[in-house]
Amino acid sequence: MTYLTGADLPDQAAGLRFRRLLQGDGILQLPGAHNGQAALQARDAGFDALYLSGAAMTASMGLPDLGIITIDEVAFFIRQIVRASGLPLLVDGDTGYGETLNVMNMVRAFEDAGAAAVHIEDQVLPKKCGHLNDKKLVPPQEMALKIQAASRAARHMVVVARTDAAATEGLEGAVARARLYREAGADAIFPEAMTDEAMFRAFAQRLPDVPLLANMTEFGRTPFFTASQFQAMGYRMVIWPVSSLRVANRAQAELYAALRQDGSTQRMLPRMQTREELYRTLRYHEYEALDGSIVRTVLPHAV
Repeated sequence: MTYLTGADLPDQAAGLRFRRLLQGDGILQLPGAHNGQAALQARDAGFDALYLSGAAMTASMGLPDLGIITIDEVAFFIRQIVRASGLPLLVDGDTGYGETLNVMNMVRAFEDAGAAAVHIEDQVLPKKCGHLNDKKLVPPQEMALKIQAASRAARHMVVVARTDAAATEGLEGAVARARLYREAGADAIFPEAMTDEAMFRAFAQRLPDVPLLANMTEFGRTPFFTASQFQAMGYRMVIWPVSSLRVANRAQAELYAALRQDGSTQRMLPRMQTREELYRTLRYHEYEALDGSIVRTVLPHAV
């Protein structure tokens, strides 16, 4: 498959494909993909949909996750991931980049870029990672207006309302907000920074028949659970938002340390993706085959 060939492209809108997956059997597993290469690798591993994290985007740009990046910058990431993988993509929309008209503009920009779904959170700017301290929230009615605006702007896009209220308003406050957001038009609810299995289960029990998203981020407030465990708790989706970036960043740091120490990358060769593996992932020869003037590449023999 290459994005250059029209016959290889999906016939159905991304949002509709995401909705179909959400209605399927089992929990929808959404690994984070921080760029097009990661998206290809996730697809090759067998995943049917992906997640684009604001924290992963900003970190890959060398910035903290404090609501700094713009709609156009996010759309650049959306386009490369969707173009590379062809998979439905859930995107982190932070706080919606403003009020009603800004939220609607974000939804239109993201959907036009190829996103299938977006989640919007009820924090006040400057926002923080959901697993950090002292988050400030907008009034529930103000957030409900944003969700209403997002639903109105969407054509097929799935709108997920994220609430960070559990940490500051407790479980009951988070549930009350979730119900209001659902009434405002949210297709699904994302309760952030739940701290134990009992809290996950209690939230799901209070919102029967509402599609729920769980966040399995590392180094946060949530203990480790598997996808099947989240499903048993009553959740329809699970994301691993920054995992791919964390692994890639650690590997890069070790590479630079070795290169600085040795003056060579030879020690790191066993840890590297080979040229052959890279070209296979990129479908290099499939692209070459589209243009008869390109001589088919022959891989050099390893030295």
